[in-house]
Amino acid sequence: MENEKRIHYNYSAKEALEKLVEGNKRYVNNETTTISSENNLLMKTSKEGQKPYAIIVTCSDSRVIPEAIFSAGIGDLFVIRVAGNVIDSHQLGSIEYAEEHLGTGLVVVLGHTNCGAINAVISGHASGYIKYIADDITRAVGNEKNAYKACCMNVKHSCDMIESSLIIQKDEKEYGLSVMGAIYHLEDGRVEFI
Repeated sequence: MENEKRIHYNYSAKEALEKLVEGNKRYVNNETTTISSENNLLMKTSKEGQKPYAIIVTCSDSRVIPEAIFSAGIGDLFVIRVAGNVIDSHQLGSIEYAEEHLGTGLVVVLGHTNCGAINAVISGHASGYIKYIADDITRAVGNEKNAYKACCMNVKHSCDMIESSLIIQKDEKEYGLSVMGAIYHLEDGRVEFI
């Protein structure tokens, strides 16, 4: 069929994961530099567009900077940030866009230790619009009081939400798209893929 979708990923999910793992090792070992804003790189990505190798869905926490954590540069990562790394239709639409239109075959939900949204749920102190985020996290973690376990449960829940998309399910089977979770450890900079 002429209208049939064809996806070609910039990197396989395995290759993208290897780049993330290696980038995080450089970050942990302080081998990284700041993101380059050289004019030729800016001009190139402006003219040729972006070709990110991974989609990172992560928390809005100012201590969680995916480009730094993975030693990535301009155009390398498609980052979606929302407190508590929760998933709704907006995030799903962004993921589907990056996967289908930008050729990105790996989605990583990146939670982190000492997450304020997780702590708000555990302590029961969520009000105002924060309650919408807390309610979603509560569905993921139930009555769990261990912050690390709750963080892992929340990441898994977000992965499950992504994989509830029929488009994502189809592309996992047909094109090798991969969805996985990870935890960023604030105390040492290490990313643990779960």
